[in-house]
Amino acid sequence: MLLHSAFLVPLLIAVFLAFNMGASGTAPSFSVAYGSNLIRKELIPGVFGAFVLLGALLAGGKVVRTVGGAVLPAAEMTLVVVSIVLLSSALSLLFANLLRVPQSTSQSTVFALVGCALYLGSLQSGTLLLEMIPTWFITPIAAFVITYTVGGLLINMKNKRFAESFNVSDGPQRRALQRVTIACSCYVAFAIGSNNVANSAGPLASLMVNELGISVYGGDGIVGFLVVILIAPWFGIGSSFLGHRVLGSTGRGIVSLGPTAATFIAFVTATLLLLASSLRGIPTSLVQMNTAAIIAVGMLKKGPRRILSRGLVLRMAVIWIVAPVMAFVISYVLTALAARGGLL
Repeated sequence: MLLHSAFLVPLLIAVFLAFNMGASGTAPSFSVAYGSNLIRKELIPGVFGAFVLLGALLAGGKVVRTVGGAVLPAAEMTLVVVSIVLLSSALSLLFANLLRVPQSTSQSTVFALVGCALYLGSLQSGTLLLEMIPTWFITPIAAFVITYTVGGLLINMKNKRFAESFNVSDGPQRRALQRVTIACSCYVAFAIGSNNVANSAGPLASLMVNELGISVYGGDGIVGFLVVILIAPWFGIGSSFLGHRVLGSTGRGIVSLGPTAATFIAFVTATLLLLASSLRGIPTSLVQMNTAAIIAVGMLKKGPRRILSRGLVLRMAVIWIVAPVMAFVISYVLTALAARGGLL
């Protein structure tokens, strides 16, 4: 049923988007472990893909509902519209990946939805303005403040040996810290699955509701389960092919991280993402939370001026603005062309 010819185009585009999301998501999940030399690069895609799949299956339902109907009504999710949204988001992410900058998949997808919705005159702005956009600002700030505050407390503690463990990977607990850091990287991948798989699965779910009259929003729905099974593994495949291009950007491009700092960053950012997913079903940028936390550690270790003056931080900020705008423009233009061609 899922492979019926009517669904091949949006399904293939969704796979392409998941491929790019996997490449982009590798950095926020495993860059801290990779930057601390705790895991070999060739092992990352398989581990990352497995935990993304688990997160999507166990905790992704609410975000699927949000992406599938909170910005653009589910009733408007036709074959052409879904194809346009997914393609616009995928192209913007591919652009960021080729520039070796991890990008927010959620923001690109939401802006693609906004582009279609504005042209169609169907934009539902309530959730977008009152929940999504505030969350996009609050979560990176929270990640920065929590990391900077806790890191500062550790560094200023009288017990110098304990304080140093936040910055370096020495000490008798090294192996235990390594295991915990890798576990937290897996936790981040799980959180990505709970949030970002919906960027592909949400529009496809709404499309099937409209075209086939089958409800897929139940957590145990067989069709929803099959959508996740089809989409989620492509995160691991994308990580394998393109993840290495962005893996070192945040892991080593900003500051080197010891295992305790890496573990703390992974735990904080994944927890914030899971809260956004489970409480309100908001598609949220883990990339920006992760980078904000790493910048906080860098400021503690080397000072604000040395970290913020680095070209990589500025390049990330620019791409984070350009890529969603690019998704919006592509989506709007393609929707206009489809309407003029009688496809809508």
